[in-house]
Amino acid sequence: MASISSSPRTVEEIFKDYSARRTGLVRALTYDVDEFYSQCDPEKENLCLYGHPNESWEVTLPAEEVPPELPEPALGVNFARDGMHRKDWLSLVAVHSDCWLLSVAFYFGARLNRNERKRLFSLINDLPTLFEVVTERKPVKDKPSMDSGSKSRNGTKRSNDGQVRNTKLLDESHAEDEDEHGETLCGSCGGTYSADEFWIGCDICERWYHGKCVKITPAKAEMIKQYICPSCSTKKRRQ
Repeated sequence: MASISSSPRTVEEIFKDYSARRTGLVRALTYDVDEFYSQCDPEKENLCLYGHPNESWEVTLPAEEVPPELPEPALGVNFARDGMHRKDWLSLVAVHSDCWLLSVAFYFGARLNRNERKRLFSLINDLPTLFEVVTERKPVKDKPSMDSGSKSRNGTKRSNDGQVRNTKLLDESHAEDEDEHGETLCGSCGGTYSADEFWIGCDICERWYHGKCVKITPAKAEMIKQYICPSCSTKKRRQ
């Protein structure tokens, strides 16, 4: 874990650290979920799930020193594994991991002033929580990201790990999006745009699709650098 002497100090550095740790935890709870599940043996001691600044994750024992160098994650995430449905257990771990990410970020941000803390929380709040990713719920944001750019449906959107990518995810954060995208139709089922549903845009033909119609979840979309819809994929194979 990072030492205090090299800890991030500016809003941007703290948010970068938060995003990297979050990416590691997203991976543990989604793409590496089978490995994570197997490591959380209830017969072992109290284990914690850590996200590290290099975007990796680790299940291990908590630090022995008191007080610890950084706030510690929830203790004993492995004990409830076999006593709950797997999805419910992962959701519970996600909630506690969200709390830990915030505690670490604001531990680093303790010396920030009021406006800097507000800006840090705004950047953090612009990303879906781990709980939202794991349960595939769409986040509703109170305001746009400070650096997420245009809200045009043809523009580049911010992905779940905070990186700006070409994959265009329809932004549902504002009521006016209903007017902006009101005539947008799903390229698969022909249904109209709704702010409470997950949509993804093809980077080739720029048509939009319900995530459920093309079998893409928010968690899967997070790892896609360029989304190509089924129609464009078929055309590409024929060439």
